[in-house]
Amino acid sequence: MKNLRSILFYTVTLVIFSGLLYWFIIEGQKLESPEVAIRNPVPTTSSFEQFQGTFSHDLTSPLAILLLQIITIILVARVFGWFCKKIGQPTVIGETAAGLFLGPSLVGTFFPEFSAFLFPKASLSNLQFLSQIGLILFMFIIGMELDLKVLKTKAKEAIVISHASIVLPFALGVGLALMLYQEFAPAGISFLSFSLFTGIALSVTAFPVLARIVQERGLSKTRLGMMVITCAATDDITAWCILAAVIAIVKAGSFVSSLYTILLAIAYVLVMLNVVKPFLKRLGDHYDYKEGLTKPVVAIFFVVLLASAYSTEVIGIHALFGAFMAGVIMPSNHKFRNIFIEKVEDVSMVLLLPLFFVFTGLRTQVGLLNDPYLWKVTGIIMLAAVAGKFIGSAVAARFVKQSWRDSLIIGSLMNTRGLMELVVLNIGYDIGVLSPQIFTMMVIMALLTTCMTGPALDLIDRFMPEKTTLAEVVGAVGNKFAVVIAFASPLSGRKMLKLASQLSSRQETKSLTALHLSPSSYLSQVDSQEYETETFRPITEEAEKLEVPVTTLFKPSQDIEHDIIEYANTGGYDLLMMGIGHGAFEGTFLGKLLGITNKIISPVRLFDTITGKEKLFHADIFDERTSHVIKSVKVPVALLIDKNLSKTERIFLPIFSSADRFLLDFAARMIGQHGTTVTIMDPTGLLDQKTEVREAVAHMQSNFPDRIELHNENALEKEFLVKQDLMLISYQSWKLAVRSHSVWLSHSPSVLVIRT
Repeated sequence: MKNLRSILFYTVTLVIFSGLLYWFIIEGQKLESPEVAIRNPVPTTSSFEQFQGTFSHDLTSPLAILLLQIITIILVARVFGWFCKKIGQPTVIGETAAGLFLGPSLVGTFFPEFSAFLFPKASLSNLQFLSQIGLILFMFIIGMELDLKVLKTKAKEAIVISHASIVLPFALGVGLALMLYQEFAPAGISFLSFSLFTGIALSVTAFPVLARIVQERGLSKTRLGMMVITCAATDDITAWCILAAVIAIVKAGSFVSSLYTILLAIAYVLVMLNVVKPFLKRLGDHYDYKEGLTKPVVAIFFVVLLASAYSTEVIGIHALFGAFMAGVIMPSNHKFRNIFIEKVEDVSMVLLLPLFFVFTGLRTQVGLLNDPYLWKVTGIIMLAAVAGKFIGSAVAARFVKQSWRDSLIIGSLMNTRGLMELVVLNIGYDIGVLSPQIFTMMVIMALLTTCMTGPALDLIDRFMPEKTTLAEVVGAVGNKFAVVIAFASPLSGRKMLKLASQLSSRQETKSLTALHLSPSSYLSQVDSQEYETETFRPITEEAEKLEVPVTTLFKPSQDIEHDIIEYANTGGYDLLMMGIGHGAFEGTFLGKLLGITNKIISPVRLFDTITGKEKLFHADIFDERTSHVIKSVKVPVALLIDKNLSKTERIFLPIFSSADRFLLDFAARMIGQHGTTVTIMDPTGLLDQKTEVREAVAHMQSNFPDRIELHNENALEKEFLVKQDLMLISYQSWKLAVRSHSVWLSHSPSVLVIRT
């Protein structure tokens, strides 16, 4: 009755007010003057043709084109970045390659009409402005990423290596300008401006990309990793200061006239360090908690950022330097910086920064290099860049008494140019110092020098390996029962640590390792040490409570499942324990489709599919990635399906086949703990049929007479299952239960699925 009244009220209201609106419009049209009819004649075309004209106009409006460009760029950049990430290359390579793909080099050549529709020349200025906003936010984050305290601790060695890695390639770049100037310099550009910019273009190191590579290689906590990070940070600061001076000279036209700009820049830096920085520090210390960063407080920091960028743009040393400087002077409170970066990073990295990469690709016209001579020049630029940066860094590192292996690693990492190089090149292109041909050559050099970093490090590891192996790093396990716990959530890691401790009998020495692999993002975190400490805090607290030693391993990872497999297979472990959940798309066609996507992205699994080792459609009971780990790990695997596990006093163990006998060994390990009772179910009568199973159960009963119970019922009732804390079951039996849609699964307690 209530619903009927609501429908009646809604209908009557709609009819009355619709009629009233119609009457208003009719009466209003009577008030129109004759001029209105002349200005708006009755259309001669059909209503559908009118719709087509309006739709076509709206489709090509500047806002519609810009939104379509952003959607296309984000999607294509993510796909290319994802692919590069999977093959071990930095995401920046894929995002820049996406720009080359969408630009005149590929799409513009083969689909010129589509390219002209999606990226008309009139729209590129809007795209450029948005990409500049993204760069300003990115450089602000880069400034906050720098830890000046770390720079002070290793300043001497870092300055020697960093400045050597700048001076040598800078000198080679200026020398290279002698060969390039007459043929490739834009008209009206002096040799001084062209040569200085060529020098700085060869001298840049990409701090964010390098920092991510160091973390992914597990070097962030090592002496070598800290040294490289410090060198890159010093290089970044030095290179931006030199770039600011070069821009001032280029815009002023001569060195003498640029002195005024340089003096203004020095005054700006002094004001930022001595006036603005202390003010921001007091503000940051007061509002260093998430709720404290209200909109008015955040607005103050953003105003400082934009005012700093505006000041340097007006002075004549580019807005990006101001954004970088604003990040450097932000409060050094790590908690504050983490909170603030969280607010800025996603918008900058996911939405706006890909616009810059693609815009760079749109500017890069590989078709301009249409002569073997031009490719020869590109090769010479590449050779000068690699020789200057790699040799300069490696020789300087060796001079400060680094080993040859470490020196070569430092040289390889410092040769990484990435995004920072693209920023420098775009600045040079914007102020007219670099011609389209030189710009294209330099972009190719930036991409290749970034791509070669990973393979170069692999070659060094191959021909100059470390003396210690992975097993020695993790710890010699000897006769210990060694378990590695791979966890994502600290809470699940805590529960798995407790289970792993129970799986070690009292007579054995336990070796427990907690492994957390963080998905690799483009930027390193402000304070990875703090993040690691907080992640492992529940694990270490539980270890202290249980009075068992635990080794913690943390690593950002580009391929989490691959790294889990590598650690499990090479670390000398007896068991890998993982936590899993129920996939949102498990058992659906979309889930199978996602499985195909994962196979295409993974070259190993794509090969297995082609050769028939794996099926095209994923048909396992777990998600495709978990199944891949289960199949690839050589040691036993235990998978915890957590249903609010809080205790393990009552453990239930169904034996469905003779192959499940090994579960009794695991149960025997856990039964030794105080208060643990094991209930064994034999639905198929194996105790009567298999002597070895019957004897194993009898042996357990003789050792623990009050801890073993036999459940003789063939059916699993809800009342029985809800009283249990944990069920131990074999992987094969669990697969059969899931595929047969067993009713008791919905009532089961937390489950530990074990595959031997």
